[in-house]
Amino acid sequence: MTTMSSGDSNSKRPTVFQVIASVVAAAFGVQSSANRERDFAFGSAKAYIIGGIIFTVLFVVAVIAVVNLVIKSAGT
Repeated sequence: MTTMSSGDSNSKRPTVFQVIASVVAAAFGVQSSANRERDFAFGSAKAYIIGGIIFTVLFVVAVIAVVNLVIKSAGT
């Protein structure tokens, strides 16, 4: 694991990739303390809310697709 100095990643807003990673990590409950602190200190609530909504919609669509695939393969 690479450590960064406090001026590298903690002094600027999270990138789009970091927001996506934080949303996915939070959804599975594995968010690291350092990332959570970065998100609260420098992140925009709007970005995380939008990311969470998009993740939730994609997750529900994926679950529906898997269920439909299983039902079709069962022959009913």
